[in-house]
Amino acid sequence: MAQVELIMPKMGESVAEATIIKWLKKEGDKIAADETVLEIATDKVDSEIPSTAEGTLVKRLFNEGDVVQVGKAIAIISTDANAVVEAPKTEAPVATQAVFAPKEIANSPVAEVMAIEKNSASGKFYSPLVRTIAQKEGISMSELDNITGTGANGRVTKNDVLAYIPNKGKQVAVTPQPQVVKEVATATSSSNNGSTQHKPAVTVNAGDEIIEMDRMRKLIADHMVMSKHTSPHVTSFVEADVTNIVMWREKVKKNFEKREGEKLTYTPIFIEALTKAIKDFPMINISVDGSKIIKRKNINIGMAAAMPNGNLIVPVIKNADQLNLVGITKQVNDLANRARTGKLSPDEISGGTYTLTNVGSFGNVLGTPIINQPQVAIMAVGTIKKKPAVIETPQGDLIGIRHFMFLSHSYDHRVVDGSLGGQFVRRVADYLEQWDVNREI
Repeated sequence: MAQVELIMPKMGESVAEATIIKWLKKEGDKIAADETVLEIATDKVDSEIPSTAEGTLVKRLFNEGDVVQVGKAIAIISTDANAVVEAPKTEAPVATQAVFAPKEIANSPVAEVMAIEKNSASGKFYSPLVRTIAQKEGISMSELDNITGTGANGRVTKNDVLAYIPNKGKQVAVTPQPQVVKEVATATSSSNNGSTQHKPAVTVNAGDEIIEMDRMRKLIADHMVMSKHTSPHVTSFVEADVTNIVMWREKVKKNFEKREGEKLTYTPIFIEALTKAIKDFPMINISVDGSKIIKRKNINIGMAAAMPNGNLIVPVIKNADQLNLVGITKQVNDLANRARTGKLSPDEISGGTYTLTNVGSFGNVLGTPIINQPQVAIMAVGTIKKKPAVIETPQGDLIGIRHFMFLSHSYDHRVVDGSLGGQFVRRVADYLEQWDVNREI
């Protein structure tokens, strides 16, 4: 009987593991090639795994909720038409993370009832692998908070937890936080820098509706809190006269759509200006790792896109500086359309080095965006509005109607000073204002 292993696929350069959300096929089910077998989730996006062969699903190697490393076999498919499926064993298959937990601890009542959340009250984020090890080793959330992380931005890694386990019994006992919080004025938690933060207690009143966050909203919340804890945010603002761009776009957009089959929006124009400014100021295109600055070679522009359910996702245009305006437009439209339908792959939302968010699409004049870690800067573009303005001519000053918009540039003040942050957003505005109304596309 020929058997094929279904492998957890590579899902981007920064994705090492995924959680099985739901099996769509049972053992014994017939499967066609490319038919979806299961749904998975990473820290970035949900996805589906199709079958690589036609046959019968004879064995599921992991359960729903298990965390599986990229490259591991997750199921066995028989290509024999007469394949016989063995009766499933009573014991659950063991996830790869189980090797880290002694049998006595893994089977203890503590491990069964302990719940390790994705983020603590202090805003620290814990990966699925770290949470799995902590739960099976009986490590509480409060203990996790006290472990010094060696990962990016102080994140606790698998090695940090494994190094902690031998000394676990020697640690000073930490009183677990109560599960039920009575109504009080404030609740306290420890922040990343050791200071105490006061958080208001939330009460539920008659008639209030409680809405559970979906998985993506929780990830967004974790990421935003982590970013504010990581980077001291500063925002600089510039108002740009984009009259030339508005006039040029009105002139070419119909012919462009007829020729290319694509709508020409303002977003590709903004991205082109960003890439030019990044080349002028490459120290905006960096990341921070402890006391080290990583200067990025590639210019990968993320563009924040709103989804129909209200959540936010950031697809990335890789090597945007190597594309012309037509190429950028095609990628922007393709990624935006697939973002709205949930068809993006994990690799398409990873690897960004700078992010653009268009708050103007919601009618907002300006915004103060939060940095998309591990980047160090993000720009928000506001809505374009007509305003009266002074126009300088050789014959004297005149009052005319011009199109203006605000650019908001938030940056990490640890490594980007006001001089660099301010000059960068001013340079982007310069490129927009100097647009050639006779440009061919």
